[in-house]
Amino acid sequence: MAFVDQVKINVKAGKGGDGAVSFRHEKYINMGGPFGGDGGRGGSIVLTVDEGLRTLMDFRYKSHFKATAGGNGATKAMTGRSSDDLVIRVPQGTTVTDAETGQVIGDLIEQGDRLVVAAGGRGGRGNIRFASSKNPAPEIAENGEPGEEREIQLELKVLADVGLVGFPSVGKSTLLSVVTAAKPKIAAYHFTTLVPNLGMVRLDDGRDFVMADLPGLIEGASEGVGLGIQFLRHVERTRVILHMLDMSGVDPESDPYENYLAINQELAEYDPMLLERPQIIVPTKMDMPDAAETLAEFKAKLAADPEIDDDIEIMPISSLTRDGLEPLLQRTATLLDETPQFIPKGMEEADSDSALYEFTADAAPFELSQDEDGTWILSGDEIERLFKRTNVGYTESLMRFARQMRFMGVDRALAEAGAEAGDTVRLLDFAFEYEA
Repeated sequence: MAFVDQVKINVKAGKGGDGAVSFRHEKYINMGGPFGGDGGRGGSIVLTVDEGLRTLMDFRYKSHFKATAGGNGATKAMTGRSSDDLVIRVPQGTTVTDAETGQVIGDLIEQGDRLVVAAGGRGGRGNIRFASSKNPAPEIAENGEPGEEREIQLELKVLADVGLVGFPSVGKSTLLSVVTAAKPKIAAYHFTTLVPNLGMVRLDDGRDFVMADLPGLIEGASEGVGLGIQFLRHVERTRVILHMLDMSGVDPESDPYENYLAINQELAEYDPMLLERPQIIVPTKMDMPDAAETLAEFKAKLAADPEIDDDIEIMPISSLTRDGLEPLLQRTATLLDETPQFIPKGMEEADSDSALYEFTADAAPFELSQDEDGTWILSGDEIERLFKRTNVGYTESLMRFARQMRFMGVDRALAEAGAEAGDTVRLLDFAFEYEA
């Protein structure tokens, strides 16, 4: 199965049920009064974690999800049935982002985590809710509220404690295959690893951790060159980085020191916070004839670089002979014990000490414009929401909406804009005449 780690889907919650207009018509009960019930709530779209999933492949075949609407209210003050939520299962490590704004909605990590990405609409009130001493028999009912609809992006970032980073063919897959039961593809050419591979490392002292062999980096990875973006996305969750460098000397044009700087540069350009994580330099292929000499030259260049800490850890290994593997794994496990979880990019909480508070005026309840043919156009979230909840099949409901518009200032705005009696005013698909 192909590894899919980023998809966009459209989700639409269910509309709330409409309220009912009904009256009691029972024998021997005169003027029984209103008896219409409320509509039920529409179903919400909910994402939940399923440990059995590993990729987002299923969303390549189905990208539109719609929850069912709530039931309409009925006579005898009966409330319509609320719809069940539509539950969508996603893998662990899925970050959910609003595709339009780029805002991170949530991060689904643990089994059973749930996130409402589109709320179902509220049910409309039946006429029993509008009875009063002034109007004991109202013919007023509300339509159900529309459910939320949005396009979201799902991004899977593998849940690994330790990430293996390095240029292609430095021995990442080989190390993973030796210390875990994972069977990644290994071959004598670049980019044998096209997707992240995970394996569980278990030590004799009872400690264990998840290790990820991630696609190799090349220069420009942070700008999308090669497989870098896929790699960099998944390294965000790792707590310890094993920076692997080929010391075999087989490729005379490959300098381990320059490779080390290049990969750290790519990490910094993607997210500077990645360089703050514990990192161990792991020289690989130390069984090769020229490896010791290459390692000595590498250490000398590091020592001469004033920007590199003198106490950086270097732990050479040979996956073929298994030399150095046990000390490396023990040290890695110790670093994991000392290192807290990191918050992925975009999920950071604002610093309360340095938060900036700005005044933002409330959004206007409506906007008024004029079409080319002279028709006045009303628009705006608040007024459109009120209209959608108005049952235009009853005169009293329309009169109530007219009073709401007057209270919002629509009449005044039309007069100030120069509207004359008889002018057409349109709101969504509804048109009416303006009366001065």
